[in-house]
Amino acid sequence: MPSTHHTTCNLCEAMCGLSVTVEDNKVTSLRGDSEDAFSAGHICPKAFALRETFDDPDRLRQPMRRTTSGFVAISWEEAFDEVARNLLHIRRRDGKHAIGLYAGNPMVHNLHALLGYAGFTRALGTRNRFDANSQDANPRLLTSLLLYGENTTIPVPDVDRTSYLLMLGANPAASGGSLMTMGDVKHRLRGITERGGKLVLIDPRRSETSEYASEHHFIRPGGDAALLLAILHVLCQEQKVRWANVREVAIGAERIESLVKDFPPAAVADATGIPAETIVRIAREFAAAPRAVAYGRIGTCQQEFGTVANWLIDVLNLFTGNLDREGGSMFPSPAFDLGSVGRKVAGTSYARWRSRVRSLPEVAGNLPASALAEEIDTAGPGQIRALVCLLGNPVMSVPNSARLDRALSSLEFMVSLDYYINETSRHAHIILPGRHALERSHYDLVFHSLQVRNTAKYSLPVIQPHPDSRTDFDILYELSMRLGGLRTGFPVVDRALALGHRIGLRITPEHILDLMLRTGRYGDRFLPGRHGLSLRKLKEAPHGIDLGPLRPCLSERIQTKDRKIQLAPQLLIDDVARVKTWLQQNSRASDRGLLLIGRRQLRTNNSWMHNCPSLIKGPDRSALIMHSQDASALNLQAGQTVQVDSRVGSITVTLAVSDEVMPGVVSLPHGFGHQHVKDTLRVAGSLQGANVNLITDDHFLDPLSGTASLNGVPVRVRSAAS
Repeated sequence: MPSTHHTTCNLCEAMCGLSVTVEDNKVTSLRGDSEDAFSAGHICPKAFALRETFDDPDRLRQPMRRTTSGFVAISWEEAFDEVARNLLHIRRRDGKHAIGLYAGNPMVHNLHALLGYAGFTRALGTRNRFDANSQDANPRLLTSLLLYGENTTIPVPDVDRTSYLLMLGANPAASGGSLMTMGDVKHRLRGITERGGKLVLIDPRRSETSEYASEHHFIRPGGDAALLLAILHVLCQEQKVRWANVREVAIGAERIESLVKDFPPAAVADATGIPAETIVRIAREFAAAPRAVAYGRIGTCQQEFGTVANWLIDVLNLFTGNLDREGGSMFPSPAFDLGSVGRKVAGTSYARWRSRVRSLPEVAGNLPASALAEEIDTAGPGQIRALVCLLGNPVMSVPNSARLDRALSSLEFMVSLDYYINETSRHAHIILPGRHALERSHYDLVFHSLQVRNTAKYSLPVIQPHPDSRTDFDILYELSMRLGGLRTGFPVVDRALALGHRIGLRITPEHILDLMLRTGRYGDRFLPGRHGLSLRKLKEAPHGIDLGPLRPCLSERIQTKDRKIQLAPQLLIDDVARVKTWLQQNSRASDRGLLLIGRRQLRTNNSWMHNCPSLIKGPDRSALIMHSQDASALNLQAGQTVQVDSRVGSITVTLAVSDEVMPGVVSLPHGFGHQHVKDTLRVAGSLQGANVNLITDDHFLDPLSGTASLNGVPVRVRSAAS
């Protein structure tokens, strides 16, 4: 008999609820859950990839060992033995830092992987940890640490109640929201204008989100910090700053007032591409709006001024009285306090250690992935000899990926947790595939902490897993025990893990989740008769539980010593000098070349989704988009093959000509170029396109956070025949 299950799509940050019909342990239909407490029935085309990836014949179901004749299946016991033996050997011989660790983006969508990760990093002991945040989120994490004392104290727009949303470098209509979990994105964006509000979009490309915007303005890549400094200049000059409110919760505001005097709108207009009168108007409108919020995402993070730009967004919200205010920039109140986990895993400091070769700083316990290749291929004490890759494909996502591809091939030992043989895992000696999302329980630890309305939802497995399969928690638990023991940093959990291991009982992610829910802000505190949250109560509410709109809670979230926002860290004040240099370098149009930016697409989130037939059908989406003015100047035409050159490499792609990008900007999406794995990712391998990270630059980054500047890369475009 068919049965219906309610779960959450984990393929992007939107957390859309799904109703899944299963018969004979196979998915027969999938649709949006109209009763979901957060998404109310909305889904996008990506949701159907859950079924396709589950059924995908290319997906691995058991551990694989690389041999001279290709990958062969082995038992779990053989795989665990081989991984532990090699890692322990290298650690004894060369020290614990000779083992590198990379954690990919799918980690944050996976309850089991996240809860196993903290203990595994402790068991491994290495400082050579890298993660995908240094490709997209570290400027936001570092800003939160410097201002509020905690990496995960991240404000989000209260989109359901705002009357003015200034959005910089974000495309939620394609991304589903990013560091701003929205659910039913289009309805929420339309709601702003339908209730008489305004959405102002600032982006070098007229993206899918522009359809919902009241107005869109092109900006030169890298110009966000200069624009925000000019907006703040207007607010200070015209006495529109709410100084009493600012001084009540923050220190250092006077330094910013002095800093912005050097950035009048007329001084930044030419370089940013936004007229001075437009900057002045936006500043005045923002200050006058009943409820306003500024929000930036990928465009403000993947650039050379990423940390400064994210800092200035928070300053703008605070200066206008819109931080921690309904309709402004607010902090979610999640049922599971991710901040407590973050403090245990990464602490609350910055640059506690630096990379060996370039001295790049750690952020949240991880070094910039742009340094991974050089840490492998540069000889000397501390050189990485082995790598553990957790749910990531850095060969497709890290800048100058050709160098990383070569470096991985030189490793003495590598293990990947992945259920595909992709561009990265093909270098692994052992691949350990965890269970599919439909085969495991789920609770969004990260995205419940970033959503625009507070909810909580737990999902049971939809498909009964094969008895010989393992969750990612199972895999990390087993490896941790073989490498020295699993220690999460939570004393009560660690004692339970140790006791369970001694008597043959294993603590599960569900045990940890229940503990955190019951001791959290909505929890029952294990008190009989108390009407609070527990895992049991979430199981009884398969559509999730609505915990209400965002509420002011700034005093709870600030973790600085004096419980004040540190508004003017010297690190950020000093870095504004680079913005002045950028303005001088970009003040004359004759000095400007072409700059490359990325392009988010609704049907793809990460490169592994290109193996889903339903998501890659239709027109080719891998083309380079160029403005007609630039195409004409270069004597190029739509449809022809062009060569794109940067400091580190060259690729050939098809050219598309469109005025959706501003003159001087070209756009290429991430995740294409699977020719190296055409035999193991057969659908993806048949696609056109090139890996954009063959031409992004591993030395072009935000020096404060080490985040790769994947937007604004200088390139040259010419006919491939020339």
